[in-house]
Amino acid sequence: MKLKFTKMQGLGNDFVVLDGVRQSISLSPEQLRYLADRHFGVGCDQILLVEKPTQAGVDFRYRIFNADGGEVEQCGNGARCFVRFVHDQGLTDKREIRVETQRGIIAPRLEADGNATVDMGEPRFSPAEIPFLHDDDVVIYNLDVADETLEISVVSMGNPHAVQVVADVDTAPVGEHGPLIEKHERFPKRVNAGFMQIVDKHAIKLRVFERGAGETLACGTGACAAAVAGIRRGLLESPVRVTTRGGDLTIAWGGEGRPVLMTGPAVTVFNGEIEL
Repeated sequence: MKLKFTKMQGLGNDFVVLDGVRQSISLSPEQLRYLADRHFGVGCDQILLVEKPTQAGVDFRYRIFNADGGEVEQCGNGARCFVRFVHDQGLTDKREIRVETQRGIIAPRLEADGNATVDMGEPRFSPAEIPFLHDDDVVIYNLDVADETLEISVVSMGNPHAVQVVADVDTAPVGEHGPLIEKHERFPKRVNAGFMQIVDKHAIKLRVFERGAGETLACGTGACAAAVAGIRRGLLESPVRVTTRGGDLTIAWGGEGRPVLMTGPAVTVFNGEIEL
């Protein structure tokens, strides 16, 4: 089977994007892992599948698969690439679209300067919605990891995040603690592990060990979760510039009951065709 694809990236967080509107696509976990493999396939952090909507009032359906072949609920950098893709491919002439995901509706918009802004919806903090095994809804939790007790905040941006504050992201034990946090028994569906350094009230540095993908150059939902966690803890004020290893995102959040807005680049790298 020959499959057409587009390679895209948002701050170095890279994707294989598939048009499931004009072609029927159903891939096995093995085929997804092959596409994501950087030696034998195309290579990417996630595979994004654009499909026709299944409900009224939205333009498209958005499905996300990690490099390990597992389907996940949300991807912020991918959402920006999504709106760039459907516009560039002529699937819509709208600059702002409504898109259904596993965890609700998002609204990405192409800006005049070439960036994309995504209304990521409201963050969720209840442990049951993460999910995180804890009885109370508090701002900071203790998590035992590798003979250490870490202070984390848990946030759902449609997918689960555990955010901790570190003194220096460059020396933070992302490679050691990231996999342990991701698969910690208190996160039944695993979790994305964020390591956040506070620069000032409106700026942070961030590294994220992503569930099913490992550390990536940038994580959009991770940037949202970190900014929200910092604002909720009184460490940050909106808007927040989030500096990742792949570049900068701007995150705005007006507080409880308000949506998170994420703005950043979305770039097409190349188009291709692969034999599966």
